[in-house]
Amino acid sequence: MAAPIRLGAGLLQSALRSWQTGPHVAKEWESPLRSLLGCQNRFLSCVVGTCASCPRLASASRSYCQGSALDRFLGLPQTNNSPTPGVPAASMYRDEQDLLLARPPDMPENPRILRVVFLGAPNAGKSTLSNQLLGRQVFPVSKKVHTTRRQALGVITEKETQLILLDTPGIISSAKQKRHHLELSLLEDPWKSMESADLVVVLVDVSDKWTRNQLSPQVLQCLTQFSQVPSILVLNKVDCLKRKAVLLELTAALTEGVVNGKQLNIRQAFRSNPGTVCPSPAAIDPETQSVRKPQRIGWPHFQEIFMLSSLSQEDVKILKQYLLAQAQPGPWEFHSEVLTSQTPEEICTNKIREKLLEYLPQEVPYNVQQKTVVWEEGPSGELVIQQNLLVPKESYLRILIGQKGQLISQIAKEVSHDLMDIFLCDVHIHLAVKLLK
Repeated sequence: MAAPIRLGAGLLQSALRSWQTGPHVAKEWESPLRSLLGCQNRFLSCVVGTCASCPRLASASRSYCQGSALDRFLGLPQTNNSPTPGVPAASMYRDEQDLLLARPPDMPENPRILRVVFLGAPNAGKSTLSNQLLGRQVFPVSKKVHTTRRQALGVITEKETQLILLDTPGIISSAKQKRHHLELSLLEDPWKSMESADLVVVLVDVSDKWTRNQLSPQVLQCLTQFSQVPSILVLNKVDCLKRKAVLLELTAALTEGVVNGKQLNIRQAFRSNPGTVCPSPAAIDPETQSVRKPQRIGWPHFQEIFMLSSLSQEDVKILKQYLLAQAQPGPWEFHSEVLTSQTPEEICTNKIREKLLEYLPQEVPYNVQQKTVVWEEGPSGELVIQQNLLVPKESYLRILIGQKGQLISQIAKEVSHDLMDIFLCDVHIHLAVKLLK
């Protein structure tokens, strides 16, 4: 099954060779490419209901990926089809999390480790892929940019191997950070993460026609400065493409015709396809002058190319197996029960912000301040959370509350069910919208 998403130089060369021969051969090759790369969308759905309605929950659990936390919560039979079997729950209290992070690693006799940094433009799908690899939705995800505001760490431990995933904010230029008054962490965290990386995964959203034809100048600058760190290219959201041959064009441009040190005969392939347009050097962001070779649009040092949909368990499983195989002998950094370095409050705040970004229009979600005022255990062992959402305008307040309070209730309901799958306990969350004074 590795063939559908992992393209080494050999497979890519054969694709380009077929493409070069002529349109009739290219169509013959594109057909198996479509079958190889065709990915089904497997969305994680939210469960509506309480723990008392077991038949309803059992039915809803089948909408989750197999082996989900909800299945274990209900005591349903488990399978090993999930890419992340036996995933630990996140701690629901800060002191428990602190103790867990301080525990010595319970590593085996021959431990292996790999620190993986996810790098890419804003909204490339880094957090979605990280969540799928981890097996729990601990990182915030939305269609709006800058959902991830600072570096977050996830841990995968399987047998003797530990993967540390560094989910970074979308890499931006200093000019953009200043112009939009963005947090300094959006600018600095991707660079700090590279200092300790063993492998960098560069994600490109192939569904974005405006950005997919070249790596951003900031990503190229980061790769150039840390050229000693091995890197792989992940072409994400391939399920959104109608014409899969676009993937060959993008791979040729983004790798400069070199994969794992092997030169590809790209010029002739492009010459046989006059409709293929390579982006011009002028398309590079003029704000970034620090990239030494502004004509560069790709990186010729990728070791592997993966084409996948982050929503496909099968695709993610293949990538995960590759990452596990790249781990090198070395001591673990965390106990095997650690899932993330985030505090429970940070996970909750990020989940609420994820819903705000999803449901609120334009600039409104970026102007909401969040303050947790209650975090305690309820009378039946449930986790009770209250968070105040502070907005600067009355118009924002009305938008967030919604007609008859329907929107804020919907957000609270969805966050509760998301947190239930992360903490493996019943969660009651109360959201209060208030006007900033």
